[in-house]
Amino acid sequence: MYHDIVGFALTTPAWLHTLAEVGTDAGLFLFVALYGFAAWRAWRGPARDLALVIAGPAGVVFAYVVSEAVKLVVREDRPCRGGVTTIAACPPSGDWSFPSNHSVIAAGAAATLVLAWRALAWVVLPLAAVMAFSRVFVGVHYPHDVAAGYLLGLVLAPLFALLMVGAVTPAVRLARTRLSHR
Repeated sequence: MYHDIVGFALTTPAWLHTLAEVGTDAGLFLFVALYGFAAWRAWRGPARDLALVIAGPAGVVFAYVVSEAVKLVVREDRPCRGGVTTIAACPPSGDWSFPSNHSVIAAGAAATLVLAWRALAWVVLPLAAVMAFSRVFVGVHYPHDVAAGYLLGLVLAPLFALLMVGAVTPAVRLARTRLSHR
């Protein structure tokens, strides 16, 4: 499947190659902007709503750390090391393939944004899936790398955020109290 996807990718126009390479990172910046907008939106709402927005990035970081730990154990070489022509340059040796960190971060950001603002689900979850797929499209990951990364981010990030919200909510209340007395 990897070779079929990469082979197809090489037949697509150059602008799509650029979009696939740049789009994964640009999508992450879009998620950052959405966190900011979600925080602005939740600022005057219940403390738990703002706490969910704040805990979201912590959940993404947690999922990323877990994925890095998995990479150290699994140590799967990148598929682009096998002499395959790809759109993107192959990452250096020692930058392992399984799971895809981009997929973990994209899915984790999407899932935690959905916790904080459910109406975003129809935009952020498919965007995260496209961002994950782009890692196979440009040739730096196998399909199972991105599927595992997507699943890790989708499950671990919101789970960690939900575990953190109980600790973050009182901090939000305290900060609001102190800011209102200025």
